[in-house]
Amino acid sequence: MELLERFHIVHSWIGLFHTIFSILAMVFGTMVFFNKKGTRKHKKLGYLYLISMLILNLSAFGIYNFGSFSLFHGFALLSLLSIFLGIIPAWQRKNEKWLVKHFYFMNWSVVGLYCAFWAEVGVRFFEMKYFWWVVMLATMTTAMIGSKIIKKEALKMNLH
Repeated sequence: MELLERFHIVHSWIGLFHTIFSILAMVFGTMVFFNKKGTRKHKKLGYLYLISMLILNLSAFGIYNFGSFSLFHGFALLSLLSIFLGIIPAWQRKNEKWLVKHFYFMNWSVVGLYCAFWAEVGVRFFEMKYFWWVVMLATMTTAMIGSKIIKKEALKMNLH
């Protein structure tokens, strides 16, 4: 693969659309992740994150880098599941555990989004023989840092 081909990030209109909403989801997700929870600002940013993630994940199914359904499409399904498992308890508030479910699923969806970012970087900038090592190292580091931040916030909020 030529060097310039690897740096060609967007291959189609659906790819451009997907890229735009991935950036928006990362911005809104980061803002929700690091701002005070339960405020009007949190809810507005949270809905912008949710909408961005829905569009991002649905647009992923229109991208076929390997000619058919791939591992990345499976991760898009997992991502959709995590945001639904996070938002539905907040909408329903059926029991006292709704906040715990909302907190963990939504926070882990943001961490998962950053892990997906590393996979995208790996695909675009590294040869396949290095791809898995780079992506695994970056993903594991991101997940470990995310886990520490989530645990710290859960303790602050008295969520167990």
